[in-house]
Amino acid sequence: MLKLTAARAARLLVLSFAFAASAASAQSTIRIGWLSSLTGPLSSAAIAENQGVQFAVDEINAAGGVNGRKLELITRDTSGEPTKAVNLAKQLAFVDKVDFIIGPVNSGESLATVPIVAKAGIPNLIIGTIDELVDAQKFPLAFRAINTNKQWIEAANDYALNVLKRKKIAVIGDTSGYGTASSKVAQDLLDKAGVKPVYVALVDPNKTDLTDELNKAKAAGADVIMPWSAATGLLARLFNTRGDMGWDVPIVGHPAMMAPTVRPLLNKPEYWKNAFAAGYLSTTYDAKGKLPPRTQALMEKIRPKLGKGEIDFMFWWIALGYDTVKIVEHAVKTAGSTDAAAIGKVLENTRDFQGSYATYTWSKENRNGYPDHAIVVNVAGSFKDGSFLAAPTSP
Repeated sequence: MLKLTAARAARLLVLSFAFAASAASAQSTIRIGWLSSLTGPLSSAAIAENQGVQFAVDEINAAGGVNGRKLELITRDTSGEPTKAVNLAKQLAFVDKVDFIIGPVNSGESLATVPIVAKAGIPNLIIGTIDELVDAQKFPLAFRAINTNKQWIEAANDYALNVLKRKKIAVIGDTSGYGTASSKVAQDLLDKAGVKPVYVALVDPNKTDLTDELNKAKAAGADVIMPWSAATGLLARLFNTRGDMGWDVPIVGHPAMMAPTVRPLLNKPEYWKNAFAAGYLSTTYDAKGKLPPRTQALMEKIRPKLGKGEIDFMFWWIALGYDTVKIVEHAVKTAGSTDAAAIGKVLENTRDFQGSYATYTWSKENRNGYPDHAIVVNVAGSFKDGSFLAAPTSP
């Protein structure tokens, strides 16, 4: 009988611990923290994104998880409040000890939470558009899945200047932090193109009467209005004022211009005509009403969960939410673990990862994964089944 020496017993004990640890690791869940404003004034996009996030988690778990590990989604409702988002980000990082954090949904909250998540050393998938949210040096584990605000503005500027051939531009933003910053970026980009706006205004998003602003823009000779605000109420009032004035000047700007919530706020349906907004190739249908194949495939899979009828909100939010979880799956599969440093290496070396919302590429220097060519301009009043028609390519 083989004698068990003390040294051999110690080695066997170490091996048994290693095996137990490996087995425990294989069985432990991959914890995803999801910071989402499911209630409050910014909830409409978040609720749609949540549908995509939850669907992807359920789909992956039904297929056995990732490398044998199930996904555990820990959702925290920020209500759109930066202070609440900060407290919940700390909870996810230091109490729940999640492996990933997705969100928050809007840039105002993200500006407050990204440094906290970075300090905790947790990979953070960014879904806010403000450029300052990603920085490979300051926030090495923060990777953006959505487009940047600049990409929206560049697409709208290009449409106004080079398709509509308009040079006398009125830039109208709102007085929120987002509206003010976006108005400035729009003016800076126009300046680089050699165009100085004939009229610029910042308007309180709750202002009910825009007659003064539009009369001044018209008197200044504006031949296109470019609004940079996510406030759909303000944008609807802009359409109504233009329509009531009988001024058929084109409006080109923020994606919120074409939100379905604008329609019931219009005095007349035709007030939505001659309006174009930055949008997404993935949710732009062709003349036959067909979407790109990957978007169409996701829509067909998830439609039964949404009630089987026509989708009455912007489908790109669902596609974005779905893709964030698929990015987590890709990173863990490739890294072979949830080690944060390994995940960071995988993502910064990811090229042309095909999602439903976009095809993503990140690098060591660039943490913006959304490609420029995937931003398009849509017809504002063309909403159908969660998607939009491409804007004309000639005046």
